[in-house]
Amino acid sequence: MASPGLLRFTRLALAPLLLLLLPPGCPARFDPTWESLDSRPLPAWFDQAKFGIFIHWGVFSVPSFGSEWFWWYWQKEKRPKFVNFMKENYPPDFKYEDFGPLFTAKFFNANQWAEILQASGAKYVVLTSKHHEGFTLWGSEYSWSWNAVDEGPKRDIVKELEVAIRKRTDLHFGLYYSLFEWFHPFFLEDQSSSFQEQRFPVSKMLPELFELVNRYRPEVLWSDGDGGAPDHYWNSTGFLAWLYNESPVRDTVVTNDRWGAGSICKHGGYYTCADRYNPGYLLPHKWENCMTIDKLSWGYRRDAAISDYLTIEELVKQLVETVACGGNLLMNIGPTLDGIISAIFEERLRQMGTWLKVNGEAIYETHTWRSQNDTVTPDVRSKSAKTERILGRWQSREHQESVPYLDNSCTGRICLMANSIIKDS
Repeated sequence: MASPGLLRFTRLALAPLLLLLLPPGCPARFDPTWESLDSRPLPAWFDQAKFGIFIHWGVFSVPSFGSEWFWWYWQKEKRPKFVNFMKENYPPDFKYEDFGPLFTAKFFNANQWAEILQASGAKYVVLTSKHHEGFTLWGSEYSWSWNAVDEGPKRDIVKELEVAIRKRTDLHFGLYYSLFEWFHPFFLEDQSSSFQEQRFPVSKMLPELFELVNRYRPEVLWSDGDGGAPDHYWNSTGFLAWLYNESPVRDTVVTNDRWGAGSICKHGGYYTCADRYNPGYLLPHKWENCMTIDKLSWGYRRDAAISDYLTIEELVKQLVETVACGGNLLMNIGPTLDGIISAIFEERLRQMGTWLKVNGEAIYETHTWRSQNDTVTPDVRSKSAKTERILGRWQSREHQESVPYLDNSCTGRICLMANSIIKDS
């Protein structure tokens, strides 16, 4: 627990930020406590959406080798695979920061991305505004020029995509933001004090979050990377109280559960619990399965084999299983360093969109089936009085399964995980 003096310092340091954003005399609707924040109803659009696209893009897309955790594996863990890659391909004095100018985004076309994302059938998109490497895809005033406006593309990537998404699609625009940064000196200093000091969140993380929300109005704020620090170190509840009460997206924004050690799968607007989380049963709280088409990496990877990518059949199965248990699917792609959504990612996105054009009625705006027994009736959900069922395989007449509690007052539709409806009743 932080000392009383430190807490007073933190409150004083944050006060100017909060006072600038809170209108005088405006009563807070939600207090900066988890009990109060967790009582906020989740905006309805998120549960209705069911399917979103995650985009991992950053300086890690330049080496595009092994993982988006390239810097950590190379410099901190010194894994031989990554150390040898650098020895074989770059001069001895090459630093990770030297990848920055090579992150060109030369072929990045936000309008083209928007068209591909719309074609996927997704209802929201989440872009990595800053990953653990600390490089921001907008011109952050707090980044020491380690950002896409001052380095590399010299473009405001976040703004370009935000405008294209809102102008050309019906998707909700969201942003991922890593709370911590692997090698930021302020974070490392705070870490060495067992997080008794809070220089990093006060001078870097919180100002950037306010800047992101006020500039780009994201309707999803996808927090990640607490670096082992508790939520009170990040002042997460204070920030979320502002977000829910006074921010320009207070009525529509949704947040996840990664706001400090101990908060995951416990606090937040919806739960993610873990990467690729898919419990296989109905949860009492709204949740999301964030997963990636490349089984081994979230960022683009030049060393990926075709077998490393999930097939469209596997992706549809993930979507159906997730929605059947009350979750949303957030499916990830990783663009190249020059801003191209590679052919295999584009193909998977368009294939998903083709499937959803036929079967979307059984996905969007649906509710989980009131009899939850997936060993007997997997993948059943309802929409108003209509019942929708998706089967993973064709069943012979002798082995057709019944749907419990389905009475004559309901109409139903049964379809395969394919591009056609097989039965209406």
